[in-house]
Amino acid sequence: MARVAIVTGGTRGIGEAISLALQDMGMTVAANYAGDDARANAFSERTGIRTYKWDVGDFDACQDAVKRVEADVGPVDVLVNNAGITRDATMMKMTAEMWDEVIRVNLGGCFNMAKATFPGMRERKWGRIVNIGSINGQAGQYGQVNYAAAKSGIHGFTKALAQEGARFGITVNAVAPGYIDTDMVAAVPADVLEKIVARVPVGRLGQASEIARGVAFFCSEEGGFATGSTLSINGGQHMY
Repeated sequence: MARVAIVTGGTRGIGEAISLALQDMGMTVAANYAGDDARANAFSERTGIRTYKWDVGDFDACQDAVKRVEADVGPVDVLVNNAGITRDATMMKMTAEMWDEVIRVNLGGCFNMAKATFPGMRERKWGRIVNIGSINGQAGQYGQVNYAAAKSGIHGFTKALAQEGARFGITVNAVAPGYIDTDMVAAVPADVLEKIVARVPVGRLGQASEIARGVAFFCSEEGGFATGSTLSINGGQHMY
């Protein structure tokens, strides 16, 4: 029977690439999304992957959604916490609402989804959780104290939960992407993006598929001895 995987933020960008990579491994994938119904429907029609709409920052919504996925396709074996948002501003301009929303979704979403799936993995003595961090959670970034704090928190969350899951056959790892050629990065002004690329030793943006391959290893049957790890895929921009 195919493993069942949930990928949050799984219908676009890095999340889409991860959903497709896990599908290619023979997994049954449920892709979460938060807002764009038309895009999610188009993704589902194109790939055959089921999509489910809920807010990962809402604890009760996550509990209900996992029950829905399990009723549709079976117990969840693999969780990829990819969903994330940005609300960038310097400290002088950042509001409490901007801070709270990024922490709620980016970091709170990891807790909410793990809380909903970890007990079943523990009972079945097998599970894979992969959390998507960021180079900016490792090195910091001007104007992103909220995002950097949330992503840095994900790396600590990963190491702590890995210790809880290890004896139950559950691995918990993180992947920390650098600057990847996605819609989010495409929104960066051209002159700023040029400066970013100039700081990447390999001289280019990464591809979403390159992140997905790292995630796929952590999610695989063969990845059982890797836990509590953070895999940095950033073109050498930050060596951590």
